[in-house]
Amino acid sequence: MSTEAIPAEKPKRNYNALFGLTLLGLLLLMWVILAVATPSFASALNITNLLRQGSLIAILAVGQTFVIITGGIDLSVGAIVGFATVIVALLINAGWPVWIAVLATLLVGVAIGLFHGFGIVRMGLPPFIITLATMTSLRGIGLLMTNGNSISINSDTFQAFSRGSLLGIPYLFWMVIVVALPSYVFLHHTRWGRYLFSVGSNAEAARLSGVNVPRTIYMAYVLSGLYAAFVGVLLASRIGIGNPTQGDTYELQAIASSVIGGTSLFGAIGSVHGPLIGSFILSTINNGANLLNVNTFWQRVITGMLIIVIVYFDGLRRRGGK
Repeated sequence: MSTEAIPAEKPKRNYNALFGLTLLGLLLLMWVILAVATPSFASALNITNLLRQGSLIAILAVGQTFVIITGGIDLSVGAIVGFATVIVALLINAGWPVWIAVLATLLVGVAIGLFHGFGIVRMGLPPFIITLATMTSLRGIGLLMTNGNSISINSDTFQAFSRGSLLGIPYLFWMVIVVALPSYVFLHHTRWGRYLFSVGSNAEAARLSGVNVPRTIYMAYVLSGLYAAFVGVLLASRIGIGNPTQGDTYELQAIASSVIGGTSLFGAIGSVHGPLIGSFILSTINNGANLLNVNTFWQRVITGMLIIVIVYFDGLRRRGGK
């Protein structure tokens, strides 16, 4: 059969556009309210800091979105981030050129993604289980490699990147754009992106239509691992150390950003722009709460309630479409 036959419905572009505009409007409204509530929010220093904070989670959320669209989940991305900071720190301190150290670290992320695909496709393990096991293992391996200590990175050039800016915009935010543009083209304008949606909608129907389901699953988890390793490199550049405990809870923030951005945990629905906006909504909540001296525990409560409301309405929308 032809591999061009795709059984799944493509996401409704009108709905995606409307939802994206709604999220953007919500984000802008939050910025206006916070600018009025606390003058320090609108300062150039704070906005720059907010962009840096949101950028790492934004990239992570895009990678997570690929996996969730297929109906899976990747709980290991936070651990991959921490592990990647250790790998790049060790390689740079060992005298490797920065670009080779970065490339090698990215390949480690790809290898972890391939391992996840193997566990799901060949071993028949649920995505939750295989990625949970990887999350736990990577933390332990990283701690063994560092003996539980942080590794200071001996490269001013490497660390300077995360502190620089272009046209007044931090380099870290430019990295979001570098990742988002090809990700958007891949997800919405290539057959491989359509395959992700088809597998998430009905894997068996996709297989009968000629879609290589195992390869598609491998691809989703490889991209998630690659993006997580990239975030680890950027985080190492920002903080100047390698530490396996860095990135703790990042997986939850990435999932939350993706869900807030309209990605359905049931699979087959998602976009690139939604998780990007969702990540900055979360960063704005955290940033604003800190400036207003709101207890940090309330930040988690607000995030949790947002997820519950959005998933609830997503379930209603899916049932209403049947």
